Amino acid sequence: MNTPTDTPAASPSISPMRRFGAALALAARHPTLRGLAWGLLAVPVVLLLYALALIPFTPSIDDLRKTKSAKASVVLSADGQELAVFERANRDWVKLEDISPHVKNALVATEDARFYSHRGLDLKRTLSAAANTLQGKVQGGSTITQQLARNLYPAEIGRSRTMTRKIKEAITSLKIEAVYSKDEILETYLNTVPFLYNAYGIEMAARTYFDKTADKLDVLQSATLIGMLKGTSYYNPVLNPERALQRRNTVLGRMVRHQKLPAEQLAALQNMPLQVDFARQPPELGPAPHFMQQMRRWLIEWADRNEYNIFADGLVVHTTIDSRLQAMANEAVTRQADKLQDLSDADWAHKSGWTEAKGKGGKPGKKRELMLALVLDTPEYKAARAAGQTEEEALKRTAGDTAFMEKLREDKTRLQAGFLALNPGNGHVLAWVGSRDFTLDQYDHVAQARRQPGSTFKPFVYGAAFENGSRPYDPFMDQAVDIPLGDGTFWRPSDGGGPSGAPMTLREGLVYSKNTITAQVMQVVGPARVARLAHSLGVRQSKLDEVLSLALGTSPVTLKEMVASYGSLVNDGRYVAPMMVTRVEDRNGAVLEAFEPAIAEAAMSTQAANMLVDVMRGVIDQGTGAGIRSRYGIRADVAGKTGTTQDNTDGWFILMHPQLVAGAWTGFNDNRVTLGERWGQGAQSALPVVGDFFQQAFKAKLLDTRARFSAPAGISTVPAPFADQNAALLAADPQLQAGVEPPQLVGAALPAAAASAGVLSPPPIKYVNIQIHPAQATQPQAQPQRDWPAGGVRIDLPPADPGLPKRVDLPAVEPQPSFPLSEVAAPAAPGNP
Repeated sequence: MNTPTDTPAASPSISPMRRFGAALALAARHPTLRGLAWGLLAVPVVLLLYALALIPFTPSIDDLRKTKSAKASVVLSADGQELAVFERANRDWVKLEDISPHVKNALVATEDARFYSHRGLDLKRTLSAAANTLQGKVQGGSTITQQLARNLYPAEIGRSRTMTRKIKEAITSLKIEAVYSKDEILETYLNTVPFLYNAYGIEMAARTYFDKTADKLDVLQSATLIGMLKGTSYYNPVLNPERALQRRNTVLGRMVRHQKLPAEQLAALQNMPLQVDFARQPPELGPAPHFMQQMRRWLIEWADRNEYNIFADGLVVHTTIDSRLQAMANEAVTRQADKLQDLSDADWAHKSGWTEAKGKGGKPGKKRELMLALVLDTPEYKAARAAGQTEEEALKRTAGDTAFMEKLREDKTRLQAGFLALNPGNGHVLAWVGSRDFTLDQYDHVAQARRQPGSTFKPFVYGAAFENGSRPYDPFMDQAVDIPLGDGTFWRPSDGGGPSGAPMTLREGLVYSKNTITAQVMQVVGPARVARLAHSLGVRQSKLDEVLSLALGTSPVTLKEMVASYGSLVNDGRYVAPMMVTRVEDRNGAVLEAFEPAIAEAAMSTQAANMLVDVMRGVIDQGTGAGIRSRYGIRADVAGKTGTTQDNTDGWFILMHPQLVAGAWTGFNDNRVTLGERWGQGAQSALPVVGDFFQQAFKAKLLDTRARFSAPAGISTVPAPFADQNAALLAADPQLQAGVEPPQLVGAALPAAAASAGVLSPPPIKYVNIQIHPAQATQPQAQPQRDWPAGGVRIDLPPADPGLPKRVDLPAVEPQPSFPLSEVAAPAAPGNP
């Protein structure tokens, strides 16, 4: 039995750490002088050991050397002009000698008076700050070097008020002082410190708050900016001028105390007002901001693969953009888009029906209906409904807000445009305009936006026919078309001016953009073949619906795809993928990687491509693109195509030249909003952009007016017996004379299953002339015959070709009463007997 004075024996099961803890607890309850002395000695030892443990978690000396020599990557045009600089932030780095000395004096006097005498840490100031903090007076004790450490390495050091952060900051400061000179520390600090409003560095701050450069700052302006460093939001001279004025005067007082400013000037200076001249400084966009978006993504991926830093390694990226052509493209888009915006504003003004309750006949106007639909999509309307308002109440409240409705109208009716130019031989992108104004619309209408191409898609239909053996002078009948879909319904594409009732060649069908002819060609060639050709030529990212209405451009595509496809036509039917970069160099000019154009891929035969290009010459010479000649005076060898989608939703134009292919799109971001009836056609909306661009390029001799396509001129213009008659009919059509496109489509796009139903597929044959006879009404009970019934088609082959029979019997097909049989004279898919 133990007595109270007995001490139990130490249990062998108690760990050494527990015994050590028990000993510390006993010492804390009964301190001795010796124990206190050991405790005091242990504190710095523990701190030192902790600091040593944190060293690996701070930036290394190599990291600091890299930061010191860091240089942003530069992007250059093909002609050596700077397009962009990839900075981490919106800053413009300036040398210390290019900064006002008042800034330097104010900074040192206010933030770190002993800057030139310490080696990163000011122990006196640190101890003073610690003592004030213990007394409840929070005071900063960081030197300029310590602040720079936080600015350069915010992730590694952090900004929380903890002992760990202060130790990391101190360690990094000592390293910075070992690598940087004092002037280099000041220069780096002044170029990295943030000043609100996305302004980094003293140069951007000077422009933002005083509309001047850093070397022009006077003593008052310098004191104001340096005073902000204690708390940029709290001492913001724009929102808190009284605080900023008080802080500025404090800085002036410290400059006097440290002999950086004569004392006799202090009173007068402190009585001066702030005189802020505020203006936000947007990031430098350069001449091709949408192109730079693409470049930035590409370069980041390239740098990651090759272990480079685009913000620090000073890469020099050489692009394919020609700065002169890019400037011309920007000007052309701006000029035409501003004109179209004026027309749009007139069309969508209040008096034209934006808020008009009734249209003709007392019914709601179309614009009124659209306006209401747009309101229902707004977050404001949805918020009102979520708050419990009825549909009528929410609509009345939202639509009754005049300011809101005006802003909605401006946003929805802000016209947009896209433009792309490339070299068809090597795929070099020469000019890229993604929208009217990058600051208002970053959405790229060249590579991102997918819109229906309308009649600019028709060349693929005719190209597929030429590939399949048709010739430009092969005739079809320009008459109303009823194409059966096999489910009892018909597709009835039409043209704005109605059919002429006369035979028309394939060439004329494309030159004058006739929907009736194109639909017949598509019926025979087949949607699958057309889609394959379009994909081969360059429409490789967008999905094409293989339906008959694809002939009129109903599947959305990008402008980039369409221009690249037209480039393939110029390139003898060979596709070359568009490219943006030719080489990447290091900061010393050594080539890190060079890039060659992609290997050309055969997309269609050279003969068919040349035939199609020659037909599209006719679009410019006498068809819907004639404005290129008459309005812009371009006499070079060019070919192209206009395009307009239903209700003038989109306007397109693409022009080909042996050295350059360029295309433009115009429209609105919301495709429910349409271009005007008078000016919405591609020939009026998009063609002027391209025409203006080419006119400037030829004038500057950047393009050779003597260059010629490889396609022989006139190969598609073999005269047909009725050519003169058609020319007279077409010349009398005022819509065609004005460059008006026919409506894109009557009816909806067709389901894929219907694309092949009811389509006639005669055997592939060579032919020259087709005799068309008036169709006779057939009895519904009539059984299919082996030969065509009365009103069918007789195909006479040229007698000069003795290897072919003089008559070919086509497979039995039961014709529809309203179905024109002229389209069956085109070639069919391979494999038919």
